[in-house]
Amino acid sequence: MARSVYSAAAALRRRRRYPRAVGELLNHFVEDPRTCDYLPAQRASLEYRVMTGVGADELEAMLVRGWRRLGPFYFRPACAGCFECMPLRIPVATFAATASQRRARRRLGRLRVMVGAPRVDRARLALYARWHAGRESRRGWGAAALGAEEYWLQFAYPHAAVREVSFHDGDRLVGVSLCDVTPRAWSAIYFFYDPDLARLSPGVGNVMLCIELARQRGIPHVYLGYRVLGCPSMRYKAAFRPHELLQGRPGLEDDPQWVPSPPVNARKSL
Repeated sequence: MARSVYSAAAALRRRRRYPRAVGELLNHFVEDPRTCDYLPAQRASLEYRVMTGVGADELEAMLVRGWRRLGPFYFRPACAGCFECMPLRIPVATFAATASQRRARRRLGRLRVMVGAPRVDRARLALYARWHAGRESRRGWGAAALGAEEYWLQFAYPHAAVREVSFHDGDRLVGVSLCDVTPRAWSAIYFFYDPDLARLSPGVGNVMLCIELARQRGIPHVYLGYRVLGCPSMRYKAAFRPHELLQGRPGLEDDPQWVPSPPVNARKSL
């Protein structure tokens, strides 16, 4: 997350013990253009809404219009002239897993899975640090130390919809998947894991589990955030088919238009 958003963090810490009105907007801004984290040759900018008291229905209305959430920060791309970040969602009823995706889910089957409220503790901070260090060395990510306060603000901030799906190998925490769950949306927010699990394709297995949990709860769509075809860390989302892509950047009062992805054979012929 861009560091400019932390200007609101101190006020939120002072106010977090006191109930606020539903959907209270504390700040709304568009950050200055910067080098894109996904496509370094591009300039990127995000639109932010800093909000407290957002209920499940209000969050769902934002998800369906391409917004994402980390803690009290709601954001979406506002890049001038670039629309490579395409919001992607999976219709649970028609999703058809590939053989490799099913294998990835089976590989995670030996792990114990727990679903509950997000927590902040030493095990989670250490796991995040180890995972991010692996990304820094293998993918050239910039260093991003995350202390308890920042972890709480991004991943464990109190919210009616937030859930933590944790993966355990015996008593050892090996994966954490942060999600938002509403009656009609399962949103995968962030996933980090022990680098020793990389050979098991845990990212794919986690998405498969999200789809499985959504199906069990009768939730029609799983939201995976933004597909960026030019970025390996974001391109994999397109492999979950069929999926739908949001057209444009609809306002909160506009009707969002989600378009089904073309069949694989049709895409190859283009």
